[in-house]
Amino acid sequence: MLRVNFVSSLDGAVAVDGLSAGLSGEEDKKQFRLLRRDCDALLVGAGTFRAENYRPLTLDAQRRAWRLENGLTEYPRLVVVSRSLNLDPNHPALAQAPVRPIILTPSEGAVAGADTIRFTTLAQGLEKLAALGLQHVLCEGGPYLFGALTGEDLVDEMYLTLSPLLAGPGSGRIIEGTPHEPRRMRLVHANAAEDGTLLLKYERQRGS
Repeated sequence: MLRVNFVSSLDGAVAVDGLSAGLSGEEDKKQFRLLRRDCDALLVGAGTFRAENYRPLTLDAQRRAWRLENGLTEYPRLVVVSRSLNLDPNHPALAQAPVRPIILTPSEGAVAGADTIRFTTLAQGLEKLAALGLQHVLCEGGPYLFGALTGEDLVDEMYLTLSPLLAGPGSGRIIEGTPHEPRRMRLVHANAAEDGTLLLKYERQRGS
């Protein structure tokens, strides 16, 4: 199971001043925390990992207790996708991770303090994660990783928050990369928050 979680402005921007935080309101942050609580692994591209300055994936006591009560490990495992392996092993999200992180890469080499899994396709990489017991994977981007995942038709569920904001020109879309055939999704639910935020959940439409 691969879930993807993104926030976007009404005019399609993926960030404000280079960061997604400018688009995220309280309802989006609540969903963000719940999705992290429920996953076995958190998948993120190296560019987004650096740009968004990821913090250690520690979770709060309440969410850790919920995970243990529901048969999950205390913490989800951080998985960073990197082609160049240009990652600082002293980055707090790696060096202070409560569970040893994984670097998913098609390249030779390693990053100190992390396990390395090599792949030729992202589908193969996800299969290797599943073999480690990491069955439910949450992807938080970035746009190029999202584009590669959709290119291989790997996305099972999509959580999209529409922020009630017109960001204007300058930002990219939530998906980038090589063009491919459209993937049809089915709307599961739509929740409108009091602040105008719209939270959408889609799932893969089978047989299309």
